[in-house]
Amino acid sequence: MANAGKTATQAVEAGKKPGQGGTAREIMEAAFKALERGDKEATIAAFADDAVLFDPHYPVPDMCGKEAITKGLDWGFGSMRQFGFVPVNVFESADGKSAAFEVDTHHILKNGMKLDFPQVFFVEVEDGKITGLRAYEPYGPNGIGGLFLGLSRMKLKLFG
Repeated sequence: MANAGKTATQAVEAGKKPGQGGTAREIMEAAFKALERGDKEATIAAFADDAVLFDPHYPVPDMCGKEAITKGLDWGFGSMRQFGFVPVNVFESADGKSAAFEVDTHHILKNGMKLDFPQVFFVEVEDGKITGLRAYEPYGPNGIGGLFLGLSRMKLKLFG
């Protein structure tokens, strides 16, 4: 893979911005880049209005529609000092409408705690926007991360 071992920012130095069209790979790499530079608006712009995002790291893992995705990303940006994604392998469909990313994830929480873990993303695009994005990790949320996630989910259920 030409981009293996590079951060998403390095892999898309002159690439398209999220929401500007392109293949699933290009759109997702641009979304990773937007996350890494802390650009919430560009990240949200990558998604179609009726997109579905699933990520078990979030208090509400199933986010349906741009409003729910925006709320999820508000939580993500509120928790994270720095997102980091290093693509290891990328597999794109022949028509460019879907792709799978194996990623080494290197995040830094607001409190300075570093999170390093592998992750897989499956992305689907239509008309230059992400319509479906699913993130999977090879473990369940446990330890201190699981505790905080459980507390965030409980708070959301109790107070909305």
